[in-house]
Amino acid sequence: MIDLQGYGPRLLEGAMVTLELALLSLVLAVILGLLTASAKLSRNRAIHAIGTLYTTLIRGVPDLVLMMLLFYGGQIGINMLTDQLYDAFDVDIFINVDAFVAGVITIGLIFGAYMGETFRGAFQSVEEGQMEAARAYGMGPWLAFRRVRFPLMMRHALPGIGNNWMVLLKTTALVSIIGLTDMVRVAAEATKATHEPFLFMLPVAGVYLLIASLSEWGFAKLSKRYSTGFGEASEWTN
Repeated sequence: MIDLQGYGPRLLEGAMVTLELALLSLVLAVILGLLTASAKLSRNRAIHAIGTLYTTLIRGVPDLVLMMLLFYGGQIGINMLTDQLYDAFDVDIFINVDAFVAGVITIGLIFGAYMGETFRGAFQSVEEGQMEAARAYGMGPWLAFRRVRFPLMMRHALPGIGNNWMVLLKTTALVSIIGLTDMVRVAAEATKATHEPFLFMLPVAGVYLLIASLSEWGFAKLSKRYSTGFGEASEWTN
């Protein structure tokens, strides 16, 4: 293991925290994206309005502002609620907002809005005739979604999902602002202590580049799988 003046092990631990944060945020973003796309495609005006309001607010507020609001404002809001519970029911509860959880929720919320637009466009790209054919074969709604709509939708959604993932990955660096000990925070602390920024920041940049390169390879494989039988080339396979 590279020692890096004693900071090597901490940088490695920080890299694992960064990867866990990115993957969990991606899972949350995909779930929120699917829900948002469904809401914006809904014929119910109230549901459609909620989906539109969510994407408008999230895409209009800077990521760092949202993270600070959720971490610090969320802690204040929770404390106010627990104080009211104590006054009303004499129940003493203290809930501390964890920096890792706040980071996952914030990044997931931010990219859930972008994923929503990605999935909405992908769903609209699926020809209705494909679904009619599925129903003609006797498939129920869930089976038709799983075997027909989802695979066809993913072929169109993968480039957008991949691009969002790349931006999400870099956005994880913001969590160092709220005190999470990721590799960026460790590198910043080491730089202040040793005054050697290149010694610590270059390995951090290399880790991000490595994850991004592996991600591109993975998305290219997925794109090839979902494009089987189609003549269109994906940007991930070019």
